[in-house]
Amino acid sequence: MKAFMEKLEALLELGGIRKDITLLAISGAAVLCSLFRFQPFPFDMAWIAILLCGVPIILEAVIGLVTAFDIKADVLVSLALIASVLIGEDFAAGEVAFIMQLGGLLEELTVARARAGIEKLVHLTPQTARVLKDGKETVIPAQQVQVGDLLRVLPGESVPADGVIVSGQTSINQAVMTGESLPVDKAAGDRVSSGTVNQFGAFEMKADRVGEDSSIQRMIRLVQSADAGKAKIVGLADRWATWIVVIALSAAALTWLLTGEIIRAVTILVVFCPCALVLATPTAIMAAIGNAAKHGFLVREGDALERLAKVKAVAFDKTGTLTYGTPEVVSAVSVSGDYPEEEIYRLAASAEQLSEHPLGKAITSCFKKTCRKTPAAAERFRMIPGRGVCAWVEGKEILAGNPELLRERGVEMTPPEGALAMLQKGCSVTYIAADGRFAGYIALSDTLRKDSADMIRALSEMGTEPVLLTGDHENAAKTIAAQLQIRTVRANCLPEDKLKAIGEYQDAGSPVCMIGDGINDAPALKKAQVGIAMGGVGSDIAVDAADIALVDDEIKELPHLIALSRRMMVTIKCNMTFSMALNFLAIALAISGVLNPVVGALVHNAGSVLVIVNSAFLLKWRRRGDGVTV
Repeated sequence: MKAFMEKLEALLELGGIRKDITLLAISGAAVLCSLFRFQPFPFDMAWIAILLCGVPIILEAVIGLVTAFDIKADVLVSLALIASVLIGEDFAAGEVAFIMQLGGLLEELTVARARAGIEKLVHLTPQTARVLKDGKETVIPAQQVQVGDLLRVLPGESVPADGVIVSGQTSINQAVMTGESLPVDKAAGDRVSSGTVNQFGAFEMKADRVGEDSSIQRMIRLVQSADAGKAKIVGLADRWATWIVVIALSAAALTWLLTGEIIRAVTILVVFCPCALVLATPTAIMAAIGNAAKHGFLVREGDALERLAKVKAVAFDKTGTLTYGTPEVVSAVSVSGDYPEEEIYRLAASAEQLSEHPLGKAITSCFKKTCRKTPAAAERFRMIPGRGVCAWVEGKEILAGNPELLRERGVEMTPPEGALAMLQKGCSVTYIAADGRFAGYIALSDTLRKDSADMIRALSEMGTEPVLLTGDHENAAKTIAAQLQIRTVRANCLPEDKLKAIGEYQDAGSPVCMIGDGINDAPALKKAQVGIAMGGVGSDIAVDAADIALVDDEIKELPHLIALSRRMMVTIKCNMTFSMALNFLAIALAISGVLNPVVGALVHNAGSVLVIVNSAFLLKWRRRGDGVTV
């Protein structure tokens, strides 16, 4: 939580926002003084707001017109400001300038700078490599590795290039590529990817993809380019600015020609300033962001909620998102009459208690938690990379690992049907031997988050399609999908596969929200219409690539966020309809002479206040089904 608050504070520092707030506070006070005729200085206090807020608007409008003939809402505002000053209506000019800058500040507060996290990915790139040549080992920069080089990788080091193991056995942490938290056993003939981490055993490999062709460099390029086509939403006032300017100038000119009263023309320019229209979107977004924050979502991109409202499908990573990402023992099975199931569990936990392998740690911790017993002491413990462990427990030699470990130590065994069935369901299986005889096995599986099923069901009821994109193997993916009733499943996904899947959905006109937690999810989070990262368990790179971060990992709040985004868009449309209706009514009254510039500015002020009040209702809004009336 502390890290997220630091990021939020950094966001508030962007673009001198704190300085802008100070200037706006001074301008607002000056406008109020002018309204109530409090004049401590020998000039109208409204001039403070004109200088601090109005001059920047005029300069921006002139620069836009001169450099790119870009007509935005600030062109009409500038005309109204200048005309009001020329006829001596200083309060009207100051009030309009203040309201417009207030809207601009709110927009700035809702827009975060994109942080691709490329620097952190670069830090994952291996810096050195151990090259074997003529029987000698030489350490060189990783970028100098050539195709065909023979490399040695020690425990704890990152793999410097893509290639094939030629000798040695180990376990590789492939989370950077697949997102799966469990290491994968590797031996001669198996492929390894750059950027993945060698955990236990030393091995030698032959490089076949190096430099820019390596997996980690391809990942960096994917993240850099994934959001290139993600269009930013343009403010409605700016999108319609040309028509607003033409209509306002035409109405003002005709009124002046027909009535001969320039004050009516200036009043039209003042009341046609899109103050309420400018506030319509940012105030609703700010209120919705505040609501989202109370439900654990940190919105990092200002227009993320606008994009989220259009989403038709939600793509989930599996490990760490729908599941907790930590294996737990689901069964301990004995195949020997000499050892009951609880004894198999106890012997396995005792042998594994000194292991650094995630599966070994899980067996020991689950035994302590479920059986509430302390494992027996283990002696002569030895970890065998890529195979398992060997230890002496109460005078018995205990082996715990894969079938290859048992066979290499002379234990005759064939994986029983129960173990194979567990593997088909996506479980990991550790086989146990005692004193040279196959005794049983332990099955472990990742566990679903307790709220995942209800969350998926709520999304489906809202008309949003859930999709599972995972780097895990197909059996595990289908098992989880079946439990959650997710129909669309893609397994064995590398980062480019997830990116491709997101692109296919969006090309077919189905905007996708991607939710993930791993480094491998970063390109898909960037590519998606909206990316949401699991902020608690997720990597910093995933969080940096996302538009929204789920700080406390409470996935159950996702339906509320999507419903909130849709409600926000309804509020924005209501705000815009009201503001445009008020503008046209005020124009009619200005043409008839009922309104003068000062009263017109006050009408604008009242309209802006009503827009803000309507947006504020979003702060406490909850979707139906949460037990609260919306």
